[in-house]
Amino acid sequence: MTDVGQSSPSSNVPTTTPLRAVLDTNVVIAAHLSRNPRSPTVELIERWLVGEFVQLYSDDTLIELQEKFLERQIDSASAEQYTANLLRFGEYVELAPEQTRPILAADPDDDLILACALAGNATHIVTYDPHFDVLGGAYHSIPILDGLHFLYVVRGDTPPEP
Repeated sequence: MTDVGQSSPSSNVPTTTPLRAVLDTNVVIAAHLSRNPRSPTVELIERWLVGEFVQLYSDDTLIELQEKFLERQIDSASAEQYTANLLRFGEYVELAPEQTRPILAADPDDDLILACALAGNATHIVTYDPHFDVLGGAYHSIPILDGLHFLYVVRGDTPPEP
């Protein structure tokens, strides 16, 4: 398992970051389970920690993340460090119950991600969950990307041609 979330942002982090993303729980879990230190999800977490994008979270997304850490038996020290970093360096989005509307019938927990993205003025939703496919790649003009494609955005890269 790769230790993600062990470093802290540098003091020269830009004060304004144009990229604002909600990382679905599956992206964070993939980073923690990865054995490849060069995996896209590990690199995303590292880039978040140095301030290359803002990670948005809400009470509900934080609870879901903590549940998944336990369910997937993520090392407790690693999970606690990530959670501490999220609380310290992430941007909290307060959601009223009426802001979470039923959108994705296949998995209502995914509606929490959508609500957080919309309320937090996200520029991206990052997920590996196929339930989001019914939205056609965007929600209220917020692009929905997998970890690799969001990494291309963060890096400013162009994805390789197939």
